[in-house]
Parts: sequence; structure tokens; C-alpha cells
Amino acid sequence: MDYTLNFLAEASTAAALVGCACTLFLSVVVLRLPPVCRTDPSSYPPVTILKPLDGAEPDLFKRLASFCTQDYLERIEIICGVQASSDPAIEVVRRLQAHFPDVPITLHIDGREHGYNRKVSNLINMLPLARFETLVMCDSDVEVGPDYLAKVVATLEQPNVGAATFLYHGIAAESVASRLAALAINTHFLPQVVAAVSFRLAQPCLGPTIAIRRQTLNEIGGLRAFTDVLAEDYAIGEAVRKAGLEIAFASGSIGHACFTNGIWAMLARELRIARTSKLIDPTGYTGTAILHPFALALVGTLLGASGAGAIMAGALACRLVLCVAVQRAFRLRPQPYWLIPLYDLAAFAIYLVSLVGSRVTWRRYKYRVASDGTLIERPTRAG
Repeated sequence: MDYTLNFLAEASTAAALVGCACTLFLSVVVLRLPPVCRTDPSSYPPVTILKPLDGAEPDLFKRLASFCTQDYLERIEIICGVQASSDPAIEVVRRLQAHFPDVPITLHIDGREHGYNRKVSNLINMLPLARFETLVMCDSDVEVGPDYLAKVVATLEQPNVGAATFLYHGIAAESVASRLAALAINTHFLPQVVAAVSFRLAQPCLGPTIAIRRQTLNEIGGLRAFTDVLAEDYAIGEAVRKAGLEIAFASGSIGHACFTNGIWAMLARELRIARTSKLIDPTGYTGTAILHPFALALVGTLLGASGAGAIMAGALACRLVLCVAVQRAFRLRPQPYWLIPLYDLAAFAIYLVSLVGSRVTWRRYKYRVASDGTLIERPTRAG
């Protein structure tokens, strides 16, 4: 027993040291990103923006309004879809239509389900109303600037690009749960995506924004090909790559509003993301254990490993360096540094829990997921 504990203590401490080095390496990669620049498209095709909505989220009107004031020289139309006539987002869209009478804004209420992924069903219901060839599918919790549309369309214009997307950073509200959710994006998810894309280890499509031509979408089977997939954004990107086309990232990042109903809801969201990542790349996800150096060093300290306490302090310092690097590269407001130790411990616990089990909670619904990432039964209401 003592041998096992000693081995675990030393292994955790060694892994923490490797994790510190990886964290500093991620910091360098993030800082070496090209500066954010405005790239205008050579032509301005008319664009249909598809907005799947589900409930009256905080500041939803403000975020939707930012799509009505784009610095874009051609026509745009915005289609907002809900799945129930009682959805409170309807009133927000009605206000938007009244406030921007010159912008074509369509509200589509359609409860038809085409599979277990409710977001994809909503998009399928909206798609027949789209008049234009260039489609931008964009989540309701996305916050964008006036050059958003020009950037993503210019990216889609690049040779052999089949879909364009954006990196995204977390924007926190005042609650601790919201700040933890934003830290999860800014100090964990975002640096890993930057590294994967920089070294061409992956070409993911990120769900908050996917720009694609209708012809390309049809060639990969249309949205109906993704009706029972949990990570439909990843699946769309994979299908585009199999069609011989590339995924390209527009310059900079967009905001992801991290509103959450308390700590448990935040933890459930992070568990869904973790289990989704595990399903996409099980081997790679297992290896991300080393990206929790603070928690690993704490395990070593509690088990009595020599020098583990100093490594724990060093790990926290490395995590702070990464946080500052992300702030600088993406021009973010100062992050809540004092929450980093708490987030790191919660993230490690979520990582351990995610290694087993197949259930996730997504926007008030519970799902069971197969090993290939498909949803295998009709979702049920959570709580």
C-alpha cells in the first residue's frame, strides 16, 4: 500500500512538472498569434444569419442587435428560430423587429423535431426561409463587433475553404459561477484550441459561428446528417474536411456570454464539454490530464511527495502567466485571478468524473450519448 501511495505521489508530482512546462508553452503559442486585423471580403455576397434561440437569456436583445448594425456593404437577413410559441425569446425578437425596421428579421416558430439534437432541428426548420447562398449559423450567446460579418465572409472566400469559424473567449457576469465558466474558456479551452490550430493538429469548426455556402452544406449531406450528433459543430467540420475542403479561422475572437444559473449548472455545462471532448478524441483527451498541474501537484503534496508544495506554487504561477497571455493576445479585461485555484481544482474533478459515464445536460435537457458521439435516446427535461 505504501509503495502504491508513494508511486502515486511521485507520478502526480512529475506530471505536474510536465504540466507546468506545457502551460508555459501554451502561453508562448498564444502570445505568438498574429495581431487582430480587419480583412474585408473582395466581394460582398448577401448573407443569411441563422439564429437558433431558446429562452430569454440575459442581454439577448443587445447581442441580437449587434447583428443588425454590421459594417457590411451587401444585404443581410436574420432568421430567428424558436421551437415553442411560449418561448420568451419571441418577445425579444419582436422588440428587435420594431427597433430595426429596415433590417429583414424573420421570426420562425416551429416545433418539429428531426432528431435528438434540438439545436440542429431548430436550424433545419429555419433553413428553408433562407434566401441567400452564404449562410452564417450563430449561437444566441455570441457577442460580436461591427466587423464580424466582413471578417467571417472574407475568411470563407479564401481558396479551398469550405467553412469559416471564429475562436471565442468567455465574457463573465458578476456571479462566481459565471466567472468560473469564463475562466474555463479563457484559460483552458481557448489556449488548447489555439495550439491545436497553430500546429495543424486539428481543424475544428466551433459552434458559436459556422459560415458555410449552401452548396457546400448540401454536398456534406445537409443539416439532416447531424440531427443525432452531440457535437454537431465538430461533425460539420469533419464532413467539410472529408469533402476535400478546409476549415479557416477569422482573425481575432468573438465573445461567448457565460450566463449560468448557479454553480451546479456551471459544473453540468463543463461536464458536458469534457465528455464531448472525450468522445471526439479519447486518447488525446486522456493525455490532457497533465494540463491540470496545480491539482496534480496538490495530490502530490497531500501524499507527501518531496518538493510537491513548491511545484504546486510554481504551477499556480504558470497558470497565472497563461491567463495574462490570453488577456493580452485577445485584448480581454483582467480576469479574476483569485478564482484560478478554485477553477483548477473543479476542472480536475470534472476531468476525473468525465472519464466514466455517458450522460450530459444541455440547455435544460438530459441526453445519453453513445461512444461514437451520437445521441441514443430522446432528451428529457432536467430537474
